[in-house]
Amino acid sequence: MIQVALGHGRQFTVRPVSPEQSVPPPAPGSRGAPRSRLRGAITVGIGLVAVAATFLFVLPKIADYGEVWDAVKDLSGSQIGVLAGATLLNLVTFAPPWQAALPGLGFARAFILTQMSTASTYLAPGGAAVGIATSYAILRSWGFHGSRIALAAAVVGVWNQFVMLTFPVVGLALLTLAHERNPLLETVAVIGLAVVVVGVGAFAAGLWTSRLARWIGNLLARLVNRGLQLLRRGPVRWSGDTAVSLRNEALNLLRRRWHVLTLAVLAGQLTVFVLFLACLRTLGVSAGEVGAIEAFAAWSLVRVLGSLPITPGGVGIVEIGLTGALVGFGGDNAEVVAAVLVYRFLTVIPTLLLGLAGLIARRRFRAPVDPGQ
Repeated sequence: MIQVALGHGRQFTVRPVSPEQSVPPPAPGSRGAPRSRLRGAITVGIGLVAVAATFLFVLPKIADYGEVWDAVKDLSGSQIGVLAGATLLNLVTFAPPWQAALPGLGFARAFILTQMSTASTYLAPGGAAVGIATSYAILRSWGFHGSRIALAAAVVGVWNQFVMLTFPVVGLALLTLAHERNPLLETVAVIGLAVVVVGVGAFAAGLWTSRLARWIGNLLARLVNRGLQLLRRGPVRWSGDTAVSLRNEALNLLRRRWHVLTLAVLAGQLTVFVLFLACLRTLGVSAGEVGAIEAFAAWSLVRVLGSLPITPGGVGIVEIGLTGALVGFGGDNAEVVAAVLVYRFLTVIPTLLLGLAGLIARRRFRAPVDPGQ
């Protein structure tokens, strides 16, 4: 039995389970179910309050919605084309990290997988846990072995977190070179750098020693089970013991594909910034008001804050954070709000629609395809 701390100071008990061992689902009406529903209801309530506060009170005080709409409706055909191209580029770069981490997946399956799992984080309380659980359920339905899914999820998740936490450090360095300061960015950058250093050390140690590999495996299993519980599905059948047996596979994967995985994750994250910058420029926020370095600093800071499991998809946090930072750097209020809202629309709505479409499309890929089986 291992105690694992997960968010808000809560602890959960993880019982090691072998991949072959059958795990009975929690009994209906168990004491954990009402608590889970209560936590879900509270999270949804917080999300609704955040939406109302953001769009009914905060943003209207920053800019008049009439002026915001004027900026949006004045977009030319070429500007809409630029936004459409940047959105498409962002969407197609969702898939390559999973292709690199899970050989045999293919682009089509990886694209459906990432759109559905990302869409689930916008709709359901639980943040990344729901996304991981959704990915696991989809890949199992396609015939991939649970241990390989766990390895791919761990590698992709770790790489994404490392890159995301490194970006504020880069943004701070670029601002420093431009002789500008942002106290909040400095704080997040220092924290991010510390987490990356500790995380890289822990990840390397986890691959180096079986004890830490077991701990990481139990933590990941608990995270996935938490998401599966929200989806009312039974727990996974792997644990820390499984992670120990995966060490050789992980080392083999990273030796062959670490550079491909790194480039894929960088591309996947930076295309989001490209879309953000395209929104700023097409909506009238010029380089003279907010330069590319300032835009990157604001984006990287808010991306970290928005990843915290406070509201689904970071709603409210992202809009207010980006707007405040960009206006603080010198952007026009109405143009900044317009750019932020268009950016959020183009990063959320297409994925939601594609995620819903994926519910139908994934039925075409039900046959076992796992080359590792």
